[in-house]
This record gives sequence, structure tokens and C-alpha cells, in this order.
Amino acid sequence: MWLQSINFIIYPQHLYRLHIRIFVKILLLRLKNYNDPIYGFISIPTPFISTIIQEPVFQRLRRIQQMGLSHYVFNGATHRRFAHALGAMHLMRKTLEILTSKGTPISKSEREAAMIAILLHDLGHGPFSHALEGILIENVSHEFWSLSLMKMLNEKYDGKLSLAIKMFEGKYNRPFFNQLISSQLDMDRLDYLKRDSFYSGVTEGNISTDRIIAMLRVHQDELVVEEKGMYSIEKFLLARRLMYWSVYLHKTSYVAEEVLKRIILRARELLQNGDTIQATTDILYFLSATRSSRLEIDMKHYAAIDDVDVLSMIKAGVNHHDPVYSALCEMVLNRRLPKIEVSNEPFSPDFIEKQKDKAVSKLGIYTQEVSYFVFDGKMKNMAYNLEQSPIILIDKNGGTKELLAGSDESNLKMLTKAVTKYYCCYPK
Repeated sequence: MWLQSINFIIYPQHLYRLHIRIFVKILLLRLKNYNDPIYGFISIPTPFISTIIQEPVFQRLRRIQQMGLSHYVFNGATHRRFAHALGAMHLMRKTLEILTSKGTPISKSEREAAMIAILLHDLGHGPFSHALEGILIENVSHEFWSLSLMKMLNEKYDGKLSLAIKMFEGKYNRPFFNQLISSQLDMDRLDYLKRDSFYSGVTEGNISTDRIIAMLRVHQDELVVEEKGMYSIEKFLLARRLMYWSVYLHKTSYVAEEVLKRIILRARELLQNGDTIQATTDILYFLSATRSSRLEIDMKHYAAIDDVDVLSMIKAGVNHHDPVYSALCEMVLNRRLPKIEVSNEPFSPDFIEKQKDKAVSKLGIYTQEVSYFVFDGKMKNMAYNLEQSPIILIDKNGGTKELLAGSDESNLKMLTKAVTKYYCCYPK
């Protein structure tokens, strides 16, 4: 009893509770670091950015595969958009520090806005990232959804994202901010090449982000590269080309994603014909013909969809009574994919028709359904597009020139050439 009274005098209960609250706040602040396998610890620079990261619409990125179905080929490629967004923000922070050290004035508000813009640049990605883009929600890009969701957050936070949105849209009067967010040499590409290379195990994409960032400068409010960094940029462009052919356009993951698209298309067709499928309310909203014309309703449903919704639909679809839908779902779920042939020339109509006849006979399906199992198309890769905003080099005297003009042209020639390959898929 005596000891309890002494404790109360020395450490009153209300002070004890106050100190506990302070300790918890300090602990929470210390926890606002993410241990990233690529860069080490990524610290969150401002309380507002920390608040945005905790938003459900951003946390949803934890449930979206960065590389679609590439893990069907590269077992380790199971990382998510959440990690990529944080990585791109980390690179933006480092870049702004470098640019400031080289004499580019960047205000505190500009710094935070640029990091918010790159953090949210992929906010609008749907399930399995690019795999279902324009399919689940017809003819709508993820950039549209990113901007729409950013505007939604901007309303919630009384305009605190306005500058970030201007930068994202390229409407801010200092163009280099938009170039850091979306260009042929932006923080998005720098992170995804290095990250996807790491997780896929394809070392050709392992670029030196530190070296590239150290070579960046701002000249007349445009992003430029110091001339001595020219070969680092060439290596970056070459790495991008190799990663596309080796990983992003790998024929097995490509055919898996094509089948995934056809699952969505078949599900939509079944619903339009009065049939039913087992899926979440949010998926059914976009597959149904009775979708609302109001963007705010679209966003509510879209922000609730992730890989889990699609996977649960596929698992249930394996037992569906429709043989086409069931077969497509089983292909993706158990990785029993069609054969895919890739060629430098288009496949002849006779070859395609022959495969269709075989599929109709083998699978016992109707002729009008064969396009779900036999299909052809083309894939295109261009590492450096001269029609987009070019990469500019700057020399010691302040003179500028386009990357191709400053390089040994033979080194970059293959990187500026659009390479097209043709594919045909059919049942094994």
C-alpha cells in the first residue's frame, strides 16, 4: 500500500497514460520505413505522404501483381505494385536531392508534390496490372483511372494533391517534373526495370539507377543528361529492350495473359446471354451491361477490385456448366496453357484455319467458339521511340543535343527500330 502511494506521487496515472501515448506515436513514426530488397530502407518523407499510403485505395496495390502472370515462367516474379510505387517514390526523392545539389531550386511543396505524383502514378492499375487493361473495363487505360482516383483523394484532402495532379498531367509550368514522372527516362522505368530484373532473376535488366540519377540535370526547366552519362543511358535502353523480349513478352506468360483476357470476355458474353457466373459484386458490375454512367460509381467499384476477385472468379469458373468458360478457367488455374508459336512473319490463313478445325474436332465446341482457343496476333517492342519526347544530352559548355546525335549511331540503331513478332496460339 505504501509502495503504491509512492508510485502515484512520483508517477501519477494521468502522466503515465500521456507518456504511453507519446511513446506509441514515436513508435509509429519509427515504423514508417519499408525494408526494400532493392534499395534497403525506404523512409516516408512527410506525414501527408504517410497518410496517403494508408489509404485503402493505395493499400489495394498490395493485392495486384506487378508482372501479371509472369510468375508462371519466372517463379520469383510475385512482387506487387505497392513495392514498385514505393521504389519509384524513393528514386524521385534521391533525384530531387541531386537536382537541388546542382543548383535547381525546388520548393518544399514541389518536392512533396513530385513524390506524391510518382507514388500514385500506378494507382489505377487493375487486376494483374497490364494483363487485363482495356478488357475488364473496356477501352479505358490505367492512366485514366490513376488520374480519376488521384482527383478523388484530392477532394477528400481539400486540394492538397492539386500540384501533384498538375505535374502528373504535364500542366505544371516546370516540365521536368512531368518528365521525371512519365517520359522515356522516368522514375517509373528506372524502378520497374531494376525491380523486375531482381525478382525474375533476369540479370540483363539490372541497371545502375544511382549512376543514371547522378547524371541528371535540369536545363531551362527541362530534364537533361550530362554527356558523360551517355553510355549509362544506352545501357538502360538496351536493358529495357532485353527485358521486354526476355520477360515482359515471354511467349509462355504472354499466352497465359491472353487466356486470362478470354476468361473475362467469355464471362461477359455469358452474362449478356442471361447466364450466371460466380464472382464478386464489383467484378459483376463491370461485366454487366447495366453499368452506371456515373464516374464516381465506377471508381467505387474499380477501387475495390484486385487480383483476389479475378482469382476467386476463375476458381469458381472451373466448375461452371459452360465448357468454354470452364476450360479457359482450368487452363489458367492449373497452368495448362495452349501452345504458342512465335514467328518473324505473319502466320498464313491456311495454318490458322487448320488449327481451328483441329480444335473444333478435339474440344467438341461450336465453330463460333473456337476463337477462344485458337487466336493470333502480334507483339511489338521499341526501346527508344524517336517520336516521343527525346532524351537530351548536355555538355560542359551547356550545349544540348538529342541522345542519338551524341552517340555512336550504330549502338542505338537497333534500339530505335520497332521490332514486330507474330504469334499463333492453339490447343496442344
